[in-house]
Amino acid sequence: MGTTKATDPVDQKLLELAAQHIRRYGPKKTTIVSIAEEAGMSHANIYRYFPSKHALVDAVIEQWLKPIEKGMKDITDSPDPARDKLERLTSALFRAYRRKLEDDPQLFDIFVTAALNSKGLARRHRNRIVTELRRMVEDGIASGSFAISDSRMGVLMILDGLSRFLNPVSVSQDREATAVDLEARMEKISHIIFRSIASGEF
Repeated sequence: MGTTKATDPVDQKLLELAAQHIRRYGPKKTTIVSIAEEAGMSHANIYRYFPSKHALVDAVIEQWLKPIEKGMKDITDSPDPARDKLERLTSALFRAYRRKLEDDPQLFDIFVTAALNSKGLARRHRNRIVTELRRMVEDGIASGSFAISDSRMGVLMILDGLSRFLNPVSVSQDREATAVDLEARMEKISHIIFRSIASGEF
């Protein structure tokens, strides 16, 4: 994104129009020219806000991810026990992914492609997930709730064990399964992982 702040009304309008065009035509057929025409400006003017179509599409996805990431941070900052926060964060993340897959598949598929190709926006999002998980595990270690000494190992256990539910690629591949069934399975696996972290028995 260019120098324009995310709160700029023109910037916001372009993001909304881009999302609408992606839903209507798909990402390949969405063009800067068509978005500019609907926005009532020249396509050259859009480049003042976004240097390329790819940058605009990435910004649309990042706008969706922003409240999810804020929600993760809010959970981490809450005074709840570390294990409770881990359960809340992982469940919230899975539900957000699944809801986007069901309600906005065109945009979710762009996110999946970004994850497959390890694009910047996907890497940044994953790094934020890792950061919040690490903070929670470290909090559990500091409070004596978790009988492990290596927070990195605790985070890897969570990411590896719950990959099917926290990896957008896996979430997309499970689109034929019901969200209720997947969440029930996730709860059982989470219980095993978090109990192992709490006891230190791997």
